Amino acid sequence: MPWCKVTLESPQVYDTAGDSPNITIPTIAVVSTTPWDSYLIRTRIWTYPPDAILGPTLFSIPSEEIFFFVIQTYNTSVLYLLLSKPTFHPMYLKDPKLSRLPDGFVRDWLRLWRFAGQMVLVLAIKMGVNMVKSGGKGMYMGMILVWACPFLLMLWTLAYQLIIGLPISNTVLPIALPTLYLWIVDTLALKRGTWVIESGTKLGINLWDGLEIEEATFFLFTNTLIVFGLIAFDNALAILNTFPSLLDTVPELPSPILLVKALLIRTSVYDKERIIGLAQALARLRKKSRSFYLASGVFQGRLRLDLVLLVADDLVDDAESFDMAQRWISKLFQYLDIVYGSVGECSKGPRLRAFVLKEFPASAHSALLLLPTQHLTKEPLYDLIKGFEMDLSFGSETGSWPIKDEDDLRLYASRVAGTVAELCLQLVYHHTTASVADEQRQILINAGGKMGIALQFVNIARDIAVDAKIRRVYLPTVWLEKEGLKPENVIEDSCSSTIIALRKRLLEKADEIYLGAKGAIEDLPSEARAPMRVAVESYMEIGRVLREKSYTVRAGRATVPKLRRIKVAWRALGKG
Repeated sequence: MPWCKVTLESPQVYDTAGDSPNITIPTIAVVSTTPWDSYLIRTRIWTYPPDAILGPTLFSIPSEEIFFFVIQTYNTSVLYLLLSKPTFHPMYLKDPKLSRLPDGFVRDWLRLWRFAGQMVLVLAIKMGVNMVKSGGKGMYMGMILVWACPFLLMLWTLAYQLIIGLPISNTVLPIALPTLYLWIVDTLALKRGTWVIESGTKLGINLWDGLEIEEATFFLFTNTLIVFGLIAFDNALAILNTFPSLLDTVPELPSPILLVKALLIRTSVYDKERIIGLAQALARLRKKSRSFYLASGVFQGRLRLDLVLLVADDLVDDAESFDMAQRWISKLFQYLDIVYGSVGECSKGPRLRAFVLKEFPASAHSALLLLPTQHLTKEPLYDLIKGFEMDLSFGSETGSWPIKDEDDLRLYASRVAGTVAELCLQLVYHHTTASVADEQRQILINAGGKMGIALQFVNIARDIAVDAKIRRVYLPTVWLEKEGLKPENVIEDSCSSTIIALRKRLLEKADEIYLGAKGAIEDLPSEARAPMRVAVESYMEIGRVLREKSYTVRAGRATVPKLRRIKVAWRALGKG
């Protein structure tokens, strides 16, 4: 009950429509368990002292038992939800551990696992039937197997690929932790005589002193049923969201028929190129920004997929030479020219695919081919590439320092980060079901662009030392000159007291813009409000860390400890 109370009072748990199964699963549990449990009581397989219950019953089942069905299912469901929230399910439609193996081998391997699981469960059902027919000491265990294993067999057959592929934090932990807790509680209840398993219907084997093997099996199986059911739901949603060709739009709460249809689609028809591309995009996001990677786990559905695909490849930054970087920028402009054409409307056809495959390295193919340009206007994308051009204006290759004053700084931040914020909000408004006036939408997108500038200022403040190593100085030259410095001095010593003071000044500018744009977050559509708050607050926390006397540095950058990032995200979710 304490766990139940905490989660019910926490908006962080139910912040998206995708969490709705946790409300319906307890209902399914009560309906499916009631006939079975009623039979056990009426045939006196297990009994309870009259003074151990309040009195009301349903089909001979005490109200306390009905309440327990609901609470157990709810608690296990919420634990699964919290542990699986960061998981990007589309990438598990093709097991990452098998991604480098031949498709034929993978197909046979998965079939072998499916068949093995099915055989184990079929044998368990047969064993249960035999125990029930024989009666006597195996009766209770047989009833458990006959009741639970057919459901497990169905769920395994439909969702075995995700059950196998997901990390143990999504599968083993949400089963094991509630099961262990219930084993301990049940041991205490059996010892106190709260209920009794009749001696003629049990095997007489204890898992440990006071815990009958039948009770241990029951709790293990029921928690497995709950988790497998939730995995099957997530599996179906992942299929519907990952492959738009299957369904133009996904309902906020898909019908059971639609979910089952999705699970019955043969894996051989999955767009494997899209799955691999999504996995690569997520890896790029994890590498580029742990803060935004954490925030991405709060978005749901196709919006999350498109936002992950928005992460650009590091073609320009990773170029071997200045000339190669310029070449990639030229190719990116050509890419956008093909995508949007002369009339500015998005077009993704054979010509674009041929151009990308011919002109870009394999590592960039998925980023360019899967970029959701059909939902985006062209101006922010062209400005983003202009931001890359400004990056190339630094250092010995050109002998110039492009960030001369604060206007240049804002222009650069607007191009490399404000544009990304605008693109993110364009995707939000494409996917939202909320009705928003065009004027209000544009106001919020503009506010998002300003917030992007604030976050880029924080990024620049964090990376002064790292950027200096590649001869880039984003602190305005006029700021440096007032302190008697030149950009070259920053490259020589990026940690001087003067530079630290200028970093503080930059962070104050970031805070000023952040506070001016922060209120717009609360006017965003409900499905994006909390996730955007998490993204912004997670990144602004970097600036707060930089103001502290000491902080953790990794690869030359100040970093927010993982636990602290989680706390920031949790608080941001809890604001409504």
